[in-house]
Formats: sequence, structure tokens, C-alpha cells
Amino acid sequence: MKPIFVVSDNIFSPLGATTTENFSRLKNGISGVRRHNRLDMADQAFYAALFDPIDPAGRITPGAAPPGFTKFEQLLLASISGALQTGGIDPIDPNDPRTILILSTTKGNISLLETGVADPARLALHTSARLIAGHFHFAHPPIVISNACISGILALVTAMRLIRSGRYDTAVVAGADTISRFVLSGFGSFQAISAGPCRPFDQSRDGINLGEGAGTVILSGHEKYRGNLRLRGGAVSNDANHISGPSRTGEELCQVINKSLEDAGCKAEDIGFLSAHGTATVYNDEMEALAITLANLQSVPVNSLKGYYGHTLGAAGLIESIVTLQSMREDLVLPSLGFKENGVTMPLNICSSLLHTPLDSCLKTASGFGGCNAAVVMSK
Repeated sequence: MKPIFVVSDNIFSPLGATTTENFSRLKNGISGVRRHNRLDMADQAFYAALFDPIDPAGRITPGAAPPGFTKFEQLLLASISGALQTGGIDPIDPNDPRTILILSTTKGNISLLETGVADPARLALHTSARLIAGHFHFAHPPIVISNACISGILALVTAMRLIRSGRYDTAVVAGADTISRFVLSGFGSFQAISAGPCRPFDQSRDGINLGEGAGTVILSGHEKYRGNLRLRGGAVSNDANHISGPSRTGEELCQVINKSLEDAGCKAEDIGFLSAHGTATVYNDEMEALAITLANLQSVPVNSLKGYYGHTLGAAGLIESIVTLQSMREDLVLPSLGFKENGVTMPLNICSSLLHTPLDSCLKTASGFGGCNAAVVMSK
């Protein structure tokens, strides 16, 4: 099967503007989650990973984006630019007809509803996608992936399949989401927001923190990248389990894990590290623990990055996959921030301190509303 190589990547988040900056702060235990008093978002203080207030012209980084781009679109511009600039001595040409842009998000410009935007078309995801593609002069119309919290990983799997099929040689995969009153109130209606910093898989976990950010991964089937890390396999499912609640058995996520391992041509014992979805809600973490155990991965080091980034929604699968790639480059597993005592029924190997270990193949999983699940295998 055609190998898929990682050309470059970027994380643009409250922790930094590059993957290197982000990983450096993660290694030092620095979290982007903090207490906010933002009356434009909520009537009470809340914990989240947010960018500092933007400048008066509406730009996250002054001068970094043309006028008229929303905060959500600026995040995509910043992250894609960062990935294109770190692509090596042979830069990726977006205008190449063999290159495709894939964007993942769950909320897009939904915050414009709060500003009384006059043009409903400005809310549409394809409107933002066309603006981003036009800015970088991509030769083809972009593909938009929006499937709850698996959007980022589904975008990677989609890119992998398109390259394998021979339709494209290269894919620029980017995802972003921002937090607004609409988003916060939605999760608040489920009583899913933690009163403090979230604690994935911990006995005292009580809900999520939200976060905003963007991530970009450039993938290619060109043999000239053979020395790079690989996206080796992946799988997705939509099980119609429940409109918002996770499975009570974990069987569906387990099936996706097994299918991704099969697609990658490897076995459970080949996986050196698992980056879980780990939202810190009572039921999600329990479901993942069951699935991981059913897949015979309970002894593999596991972490969740939600304690550092919060839940970045449509960007989560990409940001956390990029951190996994960097973990492989440095043979280093990050601790699951906030974890102290096992709070799930299965005895998982939750990483609670920096772990130096050889990482040849790693697994990233995600699950979301509606019973959707996804997983990808990355290898050296």
C-alpha cells in the first residue's frame, strides 16, 4: 500500500505559534487553560484555553491577515502558513493541481450569530474554506470535514485515502475552532463544563475545559519524503449510538482501533503510546477505558492533552496528532495533566510524568457526538 509521509506540521495555539514552541511548553508542564472572566462569553468565570484579546483591528497577530478575515479564519491562515514555511528545502506549492486542501472544524464562524451578521452565507463553512483556499492560491476547491469531535482525525484519514487512491500527491490538512458564548452555553447545557482545570481519567474528574487553536499537517506520497514519519493507517465509524452520550461498552471505538491497526498492518503489541480523546467527562473517559482494554492496549502508556489545550473541538484531532508526532521525534510521552488517581473501572497505564521510551508506532483516537469514532496509526 502506498506510504503516506508527514512533510511538515504546525500548531498555533495559546501556548505558541509553532509545533516546537508548543511542545517545549508541554514538556515544562505549562497549560494554556486558565480562569477567565469574560462577560462576552459567560456571566460567570470559567476555565478555558483562550487567546489573549485580539487587537482593535480584529487581528490575532497585528498585520498577519488581510482585513475581513474572522478570528476562526485567521487561525487557519496562521497555522497553514506555519506548516508551509517549515516544509523543507522543497516547499509545497498550493497551486499544484496534485495538491488538495482539507479543512476541519465543528463551529466555524458560528460566533457571528452573536454579532448580528447581515449575510447568512458568511456563516457557511464553505465560505471560509473558499477564502482560505483563495488566499493561498490552491488549484482546487477545498474539502470541508465537519463531524463533531473526530473532525480532525477524519480529515487526516480522508487525506490519506485520497493520496492512496492516486487522485492527489499532497494534502494540506488544517483544522481550527474558536470559543464563544454560543459554544460555552451549548456545553454548559449538558452540565459538561468543569468548575476548575479538567482532570482526564482522574477519580475527581467532573467535566471539560474548552479551548481554541489550529493545527496543520501536510501529507505526501512522494518518495522523496521516505525518511519522514508516516501516517500508516486509520479508520472511522458512525454508529448512531446516541445523539450526545458515549457508548456504555466501548465496543464501537474498539472496532475502529482494530480496523486502524489492520489498515496500518500492525498489531496491538506494536503500539508504544496511545493519545486518547480524554475529555475528562465521567462517561467519555470510562468508555475509552473500556475500548482500550477491549483492544488489548491497557498496558500501553496513555495520555490526554485536554489539560493543556482544553477541548479544541474540530482542531483537537489535528493538534493532538501533531503532538503525538513530536513525541515520536523525541521518544517522549507527556504526562496527562491533572491525573492523580485512576477514576475508570479499567486499570489503564495513564502517564503521570515525563516518560522517555522508544516510540516506533503510536495510536491517536477520538470520539464524538452521534456515536462517531476515529483512529490513526503513526509510525517511524
